[in-house]
Amino acid sequence: MILGKVYNGANGKKIAVEYNKTLYMLKFPPSGRKRPTELSYTNSCFSEHIASSIFNLIGVKAHETLLGTFEVSGKKKIVCACRDFTADGKKFFDFCSIKNTILESDSNGTGTELEDILDTIEKQQYVSPDALEKHFWNMFVADALLGNFDRHNGNWGFLFDEGTGETSLAPIYDCGSCLLPQADERIMNEVLTNEDALYSRIYQYPTSAVRQNDRKINYHDFLTSAEYEGCNEAVKRIVPRIDIDEINALIDAVPYLSELQRKFYRHYIKARYDLLLVPAFDLTVSLRQFHTSEKRSPNSCQRQ
Repeated sequence: MILGKVYNGANGKKIAVEYNKTLYMLKFPPSGRKRPTELSYTNSCFSEHIASSIFNLIGVKAHETLLGTFEVSGKKKIVCACRDFTADGKKFFDFCSIKNTILESDSNGTGTELEDILDTIEKQQYVSPDALEKHFWNMFVADALLGNFDRHNGNWGFLFDEGTGETSLAPIYDCGSCLLPQADERIMNEVLTNEDALYSRIYQYPTSAVRQNDRKINYHDFLTSAEYEGCNEAVKRIVPRIDIDEINALIDAVPYLSELQRKFYRHYIKARYDLLLVPAFDLTVSLRQFHTSEKRSPNSCQRQ
């Protein structure tokens, strides 16, 4: 353990360690006590590793992760090692702190109302607003695939290089709230065998942490509303990159998983892809074709 390096965040205990001459943050699984699960510890470490790996697989840069074991008081725990992307001396600033620098904003940095987030993206001067909005919507669509219920303003952001004065986008991190981390064996079996149990966990919850009109966004309703062009473009970018066979191979290679867990993750991700992202993609493609047709034939209605 490396002293003098600490990490914040409420989702499990974290320490710094060196592994293969590289600095990692070790994330420990939160206790399942006082949570709606029969698990002794949640599956958030598996969620972190699998979700982060899928982000990278579909071309949305996330931090590098490994799964391993760490002994505490004679008891081994499965932990997720997250490569520290500030180890080269760059400073990390989360979006919450950047949002607080926008003096014209009426909301504080923690507010996740969508219009406030987009307004901050447009007004901030740390990175290109266009690049940042593209990054935000890419992250949103990937989170929809993975069922992330906790992508708040404190777990994504920027890296600042004091030597060059340049700011860049930080890798995606803190994905432990993806893939139903509190699902125990009973819930996993229900999702695998009962369509109602599966559909409720796709169409109803988990919802996004981002809010619209002071309500958490329902992924299905939002994606199929096609209301935001930035989101539509991200759907068209991300969905063609998703290869379910590659994701299944990734899950099959994850250590420490039971066969039930592997089946559950494969089934759940495939269902979210089929029922959320594919319909949204088909809709955005249809809308693009319709608008293209209208531009080519502005008087088509009159001719009919």
